[in-house]
Amino acid sequence: MLLPLPDGAAAYRLPDAASLPALPDTASPARSRTVFAAAHVVADPTRPNGPGLPAAVDWDATLAFRHHLWSLGLGVADAMDTAQRGMGLDWPATRELIARSGGAAHAVGGRLACGAGTDQLDPGATHTLKAILAAYEEQLEVVENAGAQVILMASRALAATASGPEDYAEVYGRLLAQAAQPVILHWLGDMFDPALAGYWGADDLDAAADAVLAIIRDHADKVDGIKVSLLDAGREIALRRALPDGVRLYTGDDFHYPELILGDERGFSHALLGVFDPLARHAAAALAALDRGDADGYRAVLEPTLPLARHLFSAPTRHYKTGVVLLAHLAGNQDHFTMVGGAQDHRELPHLGRLFVLAAEAGALPDLDLATARMRAVLAERGFRQ
Repeated sequence: MLLPLPDGAAAYRLPDAASLPALPDTASPARSRTVFAAAHVVADPTRPNGPGLPAAVDWDATLAFRHHLWSLGLGVADAMDTAQRGMGLDWPATRELIARSGGAAHAVGGRLACGAGTDQLDPGATHTLKAILAAYEEQLEVVENAGAQVILMASRALAATASGPEDYAEVYGRLLAQAAQPVILHWLGDMFDPALAGYWGADDLDAAADAVLAIIRDHADKVDGIKVSLLDAGREIALRRALPDGVRLYTGDDFHYPELILGDERGFSHALLGVFDPLARHAAAALAALDRGDADGYRAVLEPTLPLARHLFSAPTRHYKTGVVLLAHLAGNQDHFTMVGGAQDHRELPHLGRLFVLAAEAGALPDLDLATARMRAVLAERGFRQ
């Protein structure tokens, strides 16, 4: 097929299906690692979903995708940035998502963690620490009432208001003290969200790491782990080794996840990854190999997915959600390429064309005929003719 690619339109020959990895349709949860896939939401294409409009969600399709992830043995991390939190998914829709996902998880025994943040606050205003704390507390209650584990999301409002590490320590200390169960902290780098620059009260990442470690050490009994999305494997490993015993490092590094999950003689990372939304079957196969002690088999499944992941999360990284939803459509997990907030337009056609090639070669498109037909339709809708 003819595809728009970064160097210009070119013919692409699909890979032989027999050359692609054999991947499971179902799997049991991994025994050796705790792994969450951060899940996207499916927009309702029959309702307005343009920029600035309230999110219109197809709840049946959204929950069906979560059942897909649970059937592959993965936990679901919901209401996170992969779900376009603060980038198209507003707080009323988020609150409903958390409640619906909580009910679905309870029905099937699926593992679920959900983000609690402060995005109900007016993004154009300045907020006091008291108001930020109250916003977090409101969302904390929503997540706990849904029966989900709490992920304390990084807060744009707190990043804008805090004057230094002591303000983060105050807000997080109060939240951790009242959490019913150990929570997952969330360190999202500014490549994912520029409004989070300087999080933990320091622009210097070493100083920021020291600040969050101090919070964790002071409340280790209330911290299950910390998700780190800095796209810096060395920095993640250093933080992992500095954590108190019993506190997990959940990698959010979509560039280096195979090596970080595998680990070394001094430990390994668990995972909470947006890339495991389109690569759920790969994750299930790789984790099963790891449970068997087959490190070579693990690498053989996951390492070939890195070119796809690195393209998906290429700069501007915050727009990776567009590729995630396109891949869900091409893989047959949803019937359209429409996103809340109109985010389907956040990547240019050459990026999407290259994404199709890398997904096909990684085995991330289980039905190549379906994927090809759908990609042709997506391109035609955007004016690219075969």
